Amino acid sequence: MSTSFELTRRRFLEGSLAVGVAACKLPKLAAAAAPSTGWQIGCRTRPWAGYEYRVALDAIAQAGFKYIGFGGAKSKTGWVVGADTPIDEARRIGEETRNRGLEIPLLYGGDFRGHEGPARLRRIIDNCAACGAWSVVIAEAGNQQTWEGYCRTLAECCGYAAEKQITLQLKSHGGLLADSPLCRKVIERVGHKNLTILYDPGNICYYSDGKIDPVDDAASVAGLVTGMLIKDYRHPKQVDVTPGTGQVRFPQLMAQLIKGGFTHGPLIVETLASGSLEQKLAEAKKARRFVSELVGVS
Repeated sequence: MSTSFELTRRRFLEGSLAVGVAACKLPKLAAAAAPSTGWQIGCRTRPWAGYEYRVALDAIAQAGFKYIGFGGAKSKTGWVVGADTPIDEARRIGEETRNRGLEIPLLYGGDFRGHEGPARLRRIIDNCAACGAWSVVIAEAGNQQTWEGYCRTLAECCGYAAEKQITLQLKSHGGLLADSPLCRKVIERVGHKNLTILYDPGNICYYSDGKIDPVDDAASVAGLVTGMLIKDYRHPKQVDVTPGTGQVRFPQLMAQLIKGGFTHGPLIVETLASGSLEQKLAEAKKARRFVSELVGVS
């Protein structure tokens, strides 16, 4: 019998493929109302990146989240699970995570630029599958000289990831991924249904020095979004902000994303206000309540 987590993951994967097919055809999607369920509210490990990963697992579970996004951690590789993580260790970390009542909608395991790019990205995908995560986050695009090779690497690995039931999610991160039109350009160039958008409003603000409003920017990726990082921003250049306390207009942004077809999927808090472990836990609880109220989930 399938567990509720398995059903949730299946819905995410089916939704990602549907979005990917639409992305390749690039239609205009009709407006849709947000369902009362279908959002996976979680938190990334980034606020605890200076600690051993189990500190993040414990804090995120204690804050009441059921979903987690893997990222930085104090480890040999610098990531909870990355390209250089032994696959048996990735499996063990996945089991430790689920033993705390957490599922893993997304994983960032480092970049894959350079001549070993395709092999390195495949190792990240392998470890993503091993630990039971649903998607690999893509956050670098190189420069003008390496952009075509970067797109070829993504194209080579999209099918490989799909075979393992892993989605690739592209997010804005400066440079050639500084805003949504640039992210859309990569998806159009790659042309594979398994490459979608993980929307990051905090980075849209950060890399534009607060000049681009995510509410306006999000229209550029209508039909492509399968998840969002709940990251706020405060000028100048500050993203270590608990969601709801900065300048991102989250209610209007959610309305825009829903209008573009993003009606269910992961909503993962990425950053919190700085402080002690006790303070981070309190901020994580505030963030969970904020996101729950944002989408009407109790």
